[in-house]
Amino acid sequence: MTRSNALRANEPAAGALPEMTSSPRGRLILPFMAPFYHDFAQPTGWLAFRLIIGGFLMVEGWPKIIAPMAQVGFVENVLGWPAGWLFSPLLAILQFVGGALIALGLLTRPAALANAVMLAITIRFHVANPYDFEALLTPEGMAFLNENLQYLTANGQQKLLGDGGAGFLHQVQAKAVFNSTFWAAGAAIIAAFGGGRLSLDRLIGKEF
Repeated sequence: MTRSNALRANEPAAGALPEMTSSPRGRLILPFMAPFYHDFAQPTGWLAFRLIIGGFLMVEGWPKIIAPMAQVGFVENVLGWPAGWLFSPLLAILQFVGGALIALGLLTRPAALANAVMLAITIRFHVANPYDFEALLTPEGMAFLNENLQYLTANGQQKLLGDGGAGFLHQVQAKAVFNSTFWAAGAAIIAAFGGGRLSLDRLIGKEF
C-alpha cells in the first residue's frame, strides 16, 4: 500500500463525519497515540468541559430558581429592559435548566447557544457599567481608618488603605469581564461542537 493510500485509509468513509477533533494516524507524530486520543482523551475531556460549564450555570441559576422574580428590578432598572416579570424567571430557567442540559448532553446545542448569548450580554453589561475606579474610601475615611486599624482586618488594610480601594476595584472589574468571557466562549464552543460522544444526544441518536 502506498503512503497516499495509507493516509486515505485512515480518513472517515464517504458520508461519515469524523469526531470533532479526530486526528488520522497519518498526521500524528506518534501514530500509536491515536486510539488514546480518539477513544479516551477527547470524549472524556469534552465531557469534563461540559460538566464544568453546565455545572457552573446550574450553581449560578439555583438562587434564581428559588427566587425567580428577584431579578425584576435589575432587568428593568439596570438593564433597562421591559417585562422584568418575564425575563427574570426566564433567566433562572435558562441558567439552571440550560446548564443541566449542557451537563447531560441533551439538546446540547440550543441550550449552549442560548446561554452563550446570555453570557455575551453579561460581558457587555460589565464593560458598559464598570466599577467606579476612583476609590471606595474618601481621604477622610482613609485617615480615620489609618488611625483606627481595629475596624479593618489585615486583608482589609491591604486592600483599602493604600489607595482607598481603587486597585481592588480594578481587580474586581477585570475578573468580572474575564470570567464572563471564559464562560461565554465555553458555551459558544459547546454550541458549535455539540454534546460529543459521551452525551444523551449521542445515546438517542439525534441532535440539533
